[in-house]
Amino acid sequence: RKESSAASDVYKRQVILRHDVDKKPGNSLAFSKLQFELGIKGVYYFRAKKCSWNETIIKDIASMGHEIGYHYENMATAKGNIEKAKDDFEMNLAQLRKIVKVSTICMHGSPLSKYDNRDIWKSVNYKKFGIIGEPYFDLNFDKTLYLTDTGLSLIHISEPTRLGMI
Repeated sequence: RKESSAASDVYKRQVILRHDVDKKPGNSLAFSKLQFELGIKGVYYFRAKKCSWNETIIKDIASMGHEIGYHYENMATAKGNIEKAKDDFEMNLAQLRKIVKVSTICMHGSPLSKYDNRDIWKSVNYKKFGIIGEPYFDLNFDKTLYLTDTGLSLIHISEPTRLGMI
């Protein structure tokens, strides 16, 4: 194999190790330390809820080189009011950015809500907020092996929306 071909293969195989900090941020801190010791970096998405949001833990995880993102659920918390949802998103993102750099977001599924949190982006583009990526919009699930532990079972799905995973 030519060197240039081998080099290009490196970029074809990547892992995005995503952690949703839905509850128990202390567990996420412990896991982030283990990843750090093994030289593995991940992305930790924090909700704007007391059960998830811990500024000290957020800073500690970021200090190990892990990325911090916002795990938004604004359509659910605003009960479908798009204007309230946008205001809430902007406020929560600004609060998180006071603690650490944030450049990616990831929707929280809010399974008990009738609102789809992705609907917030029907009237505004998240890139307006300096966001460079949102996995449910920016990954091509036809070309991405997507593994999730949603529902407490490890499963492979080609597109998360088809199985109601998000």
